[in-house]
Amino acid sequence: MRFRRKLLLVFALTVFVCVAAVAWITSALARRAFEKADEQRTAALVAQFRREFDRRGEDVGRRVEAVAQGEAATRMALSLSHGPPDYAAYLDAAKILAESQQLDFLEFVEGDGTILSSAQWPARFGYKESFPVTTAPGVSFLHQEPLPDSTALSLIAVRRVAAGDSPLYVMGGRKLDKDFFASLEPPAGMKALFYQNLGPSFTPQFLITPTGAAQHWELLAPIVQQVQQRGNETTSLIHWSSSAADDEVIDAIPLAGADRQVLGILLVANSRRAYVELEQQIRSAAIASAAAGVVLAILLSGWIASRVTRPVEQLAHAAREIAAGHWNSKVNITSTDELGDLARSFDGMTRELLEQRERLVQTERVAAWRELARRLAHELKNPLFPLQLTVENLVRARQGSPQQFDEIFREGSSTLLAEIANLKAIVSRFSEFSKMPQPRFQPVQLNELVQDSVRLFQSQLSAPGRPPIACRLEVDRGLQPIAVDPELLHRALSNLILNAIEAMPKGGTLTLRTRHEGDRVVLEVSDTGSGLKPEERERLFSPYFTTKQHGTGLGLAIVQSVVSDHGGRITVRSNAGEGTTFAIELPRNGDQLQRAEAAQTTSGS
Repeated sequence: MRFRRKLLLVFALTVFVCVAAVAWITSALARRAFEKADEQRTAALVAQFRREFDRRGEDVGRRVEAVAQGEAATRMALSLSHGPPDYAAYLDAAKILAESQQLDFLEFVEGDGTILSSAQWPARFGYKESFPVTTAPGVSFLHQEPLPDSTALSLIAVRRVAAGDSPLYVMGGRKLDKDFFASLEPPAGMKALFYQNLGPSFTPQFLITPTGAAQHWELLAPIVQQVQQRGNETTSLIHWSSSAADDEVIDAIPLAGADRQVLGILLVANSRRAYVELEQQIRSAAIASAAAGVVLAILLSGWIASRVTRPVEQLAHAAREIAAGHWNSKVNITSTDELGDLARSFDGMTRELLEQRERLVQTERVAAWRELARRLAHELKNPLFPLQLTVENLVRARQGSPQQFDEIFREGSSTLLAEIANLKAIVSRFSEFSKMPQPRFQPVQLNELVQDSVRLFQSQLSAPGRPPIACRLEVDRGLQPIAVDPELLHRALSNLILNAIEAMPKGGTLTLRTRHEGDRVVLEVSDTGSGLKPEERERLFSPYFTTKQHGTGLGLAIVQSVVSDHGGRITVRSNAGEGTTFAIELPRNGDQLQRAEAAQTTSGS
């Protein structure tokens, strides 16, 4: 990945992470704020409900107290002191008093719980009350009031009539219905519902709402049943529709009667519309900010990358130019920052490298001339000594024994001619190395070239008087033709084969391998000779270096020159006592191959 893209990715990722973090933190803070506000509003509505409940209870208590202190209740209490009551005489008493005090429920109950008169159910006289009225608290409380065809939940107050010897209690109250909850004024986004817990399971008609029957009441059933089972306050999120804005948080608060039994459940609903809308606004703002940030990141990263990468690209271009041999390349960076320091250091390094290269070239040139002079002196000294000795013998023979001069002359002339031929061969080898021709590329099947080269050395592999050398070919049958100079490559391969044969004076195995590696082909020549020492491997391809007793050291230098002219490289693997392997890697030279094939086609046509 290029630096520009990396920089853009870093900027974009930074913007995205920052915006996402800010959006998440803002959403979390908003959620906490809304939850806290919901808790406060719920507490305020519950407090309002309790105040209204207490106010209604006080009103009911006053009305019941007025009935208990009235003349009718006093007469009823006094009559109970004189014997068993006449229920027929009091059949409509409770109903008349209830209407006068605007009470929905009113009953006169004896001390043992026997109902003397009932306004809501006149035929109930003589029955026992469902709970002992003597234990009823002094304040108003919830109570399940049985009716002829149903059961109602009421706010009840109980007062004792202060007359007569037998206790008489007045039990009166009002219904908890829609009118009661209509008096509540919940804050915006809130509403209060009340469930009358008058049965073991959830029943929709027991649910009281300010606006009438509740829609999708079945969604409230789980939270109501949970309160019925546990008797504790609980909170739940209700999804009224597919839109999250319609969701509400329901707080269910149980309300108990005088006997601690849950008789009602106050449901306080908090709308999440404001929070959802705010969250959507935060999300939209985050998306817009992220988009703007990404655009800004693209522009900023492009500007920074252009300022940073342009000098780096100039440095890279200058480095490539120097690698290509253009040592006078300069970097035109005039900035005073770190990149400018780097450019000036690069130019200084280039100047130093150029100076060192010139010194190295001069040193290598002098060393090469010295090595050449040493090698020539060594090579020419051996044939010059026999020449000098032969000439001196001829002179002595001419002066001392003229009759033997002819015989000595013939022997001396043969020696002279032989040594002169040796000198010519030495000069020819040095001349040949200095005049290495440039390759003329042709399409060549490498496997055939290897087989032809081995065929030329077949006689030397099994020469009489020396241990035989086995030859093994491991060629890649699927090898495609490559563009090479067959004569030069054959010459290089012949040198390697000859070196391998000479490295195995006691016999062994000569192995030649071919294979392809990607767009390159590999040719290996291996022997099982004595191998090379590490210091010998390092100088192996240096001109005039040889490990042989008689040799010019030009064979491997010629091989390396041929391989280099073909755009390849040669390596050696060897350890002392383990043999040696020379590996030649050659490119297929596709462009040269196409030109060579096109030339052959043109000449053939």
